[in-house]
Amino acid sequence: MTPLDPRDLRNAFGSFMTGVTVVTAYGKDGAPIGFTANSFTSVSLDPPMVLVCLAKTSKNYDALVAAQGFAVNILAETQIDISNTFARPVEDRFATVDWQNGPHGSPVIADVSAWFDCAMHKTVEAGDHVILIGTVMAFDQTANPGLGYASGAYVTPAMSAEALAQNSNLVVSAVIERNGEVLLVDDGNGGLALPETVVKDQGTTAAVQSLIDAAGLTAQPGFIYSIFEDAGRNRQNIAFLCSAAQGAPTRGVFVPLTKTALDDVSDPAILTMLERLGREASIGSFGIYYGTQNSGEVRPIA
Repeated sequence: MTPLDPRDLRNAFGSFMTGVTVVTAYGKDGAPIGFTANSFTSVSLDPPMVLVCLAKTSKNYDALVAAQGFAVNILAETQIDISNTFARPVEDRFATVDWQNGPHGSPVIADVSAWFDCAMHKTVEAGDHVILIGTVMAFDQTANPGLGYASGAYVTPAMSAEALAQNSNLVVSAVIERNGEVLLVDDGNGGLALPETVVKDQGTTAAVQSLIDAAGLTAQPGFIYSIFEDAGRNRQNIAFLCSAAQGAPTRGVFVPLTKTALDDVSDPAILTMLERLGREASIGSFGIYYGTQNSGEVRPIA
């Protein structure tokens, strides 16, 4: 067996899409500290626990290991500048950032996609990093699409979708989910389908928003959940996963993400996607599908 080369591992890990977070806490002197991290994951649902990894070479190492708690701020797609600020050696990283103390006391950044305010549960030495395990004491989420990172570059739903739109006959679908159910509409042939529209000149974000508005719901386009080519109809399909607020739709109905309830979905590719969503939602771990209407791969969002 060939010896493992850390550079090869780094390249392999970098091929996966990860969410971008900023981990914040208070130092021993009472000043706020933080760093950009994409090694964030859920550990437990009962009790709710998360973990992040911190390099032992970080200047914040001693302070974070000794901290009573920390917050994980999942950045929105418009917050690339915040990611860069907390990834570089800036004297006061919080000077240009809107933030406040979370309910448990750690710094929480404004307008992020979601945040978790945690009490420190345990630190675990792991090679050249330390794992910070926190118990979630408070959290909040918004409809702001998250910021991704893959292959050394930032990725946002708008960037990915617009790149497709420039080269394809692009159809956008809105996977509007709420409390384990998804919004489906009449497909015109006695079956059910996702709300969809051809992008044309309006742009993908506006196209998805038009589908949400037509349903009479409050929601914003979330992350890209599926991209596939439909060769038979010579088009690209891209589905945005959107989280809806409470309220009855003016078009379509919410249907549980169960096999029986989805029997009337007429498009086999969409049915497969919704069955995957049901499985992934039950464990809180999601991926992005790339391929055709018949076959492809699901790339995990770490």
